[in-house]
Amino acid sequence: MERQTAIPLRERNIILIGFMGAGKTTIGQLVAKKLYRDFIDVDAEIERRHGMSIPEMFAQKGEAYFRQIERELIVDLCTNTRLKILSLGGGAYLQEDVRRVCLAHGIVFFLDLSWEHWKEERLPLIVDSRPVLKNKTLEEVEQLFFQRQSAYALHHSRVVINELEAEQAAKQIVDSIKWTWDVYEPNR
Repeated sequence: MERQTAIPLRERNIILIGFMGAGKTTIGQLVAKKLYRDFIDVDAEIERRHGMSIPEMFAQKGEAYFRQIERELIVDLCTNTRLKILSLGGGAYLQEDVRRVCLAHGIVFFLDLSWEHWKEERLPLIVDSRPVLKNKTLEEVEQLFFQRQSAYALHHSRVVINELEAEQAAKQIVDSIKWTWDVYEPNR
């Protein structure tokens, strides 16, 4: 059996999870800049590696294919990279393998916002670009939003972003990370 060595807290990837349109990419880019780390948007990385957009991938190869390559990429990033800021697609964290590897190898932040705030502020911005929302009623989207909350509840830290600007949310994450480093790995 292979023995795994613990990744020092300061070297762990910081992983942002939450519902689609929550601001994971925008906030993740700001966190990366503040911590001098590379930022990886998992969805953008999949598009780059496969030479097609996610809506095209859903249409041509199906959601099951997309979820498989999404899982493989996240597992690879979590086990083989350090010092990154990762933004996961809204549905990625529903996969047990993804949750397990993120929690074991990274520091997972849940960007939480209320259904009402998401519906009023975020939905109009993303409704046409997300294949998971295609042909769904508002009631079906609401059901999806609440179904995903149980997976998102498995995290290391939660940031309620309803009333926060992206810069404020990023600062809150960075302050939390630095405090944790100081408490658990002081004088490094």
